[in-house]
Amino acid sequence: MKQIIFLFFIPLFLHAKSYYVEAGEMFNVEPQLLWVIAKTESSFDAKALNKNKNGTYDIGIMQINSIHLPELKEKYNIKKEDLYNPRVNIHIGAMILKRCLDKHKGNLTNGVTCYNGRIKDNPYGKKVLEELSLALETYNIKENNNVASKND
Repeated sequence: MKQIIFLFFIPLFLHAKSYYVEAGEMFNVEPQLLWVIAKTESSFDAKALNKNKNGTYDIGIMQINSIHLPELKEKYNIKKEDLYNPRVNIHIGAMILKRCLDKHKGNLTNGVTCYNGRIKDNPYGKKVLEELSLALETYNIKENNNVASKND
């Protein structure tokens, strides 16, 4: 039974993974960075909804802030409910991240922190980049081990 459940989730994971690549290519941001932001923001929960102290709320896998809803509705006809779709949410997250990175002209930490909201006294960017570094390091170790075992 466990194997059947596991096999059911493989296609879902592969689809979500392709969304990070697709959105990354569309908005010229690293898919791995989008993946780490989704992990940090919602633990990959496409149905996440979190209220903020300032009255706004964050929606979906990339935790898109409700402050963006008027623009999303006006320019793209995207409603709050649409943001529960992982593909839509990841693409909107990539668009917002790209704006932040452009705004902070090469300062990756501030660009990533901007995605989270305020810049001042916010450790978010540093936290995400540390998580990204760890994820890439882990991936490289696994890749190197696979290469070594293939050559044995």
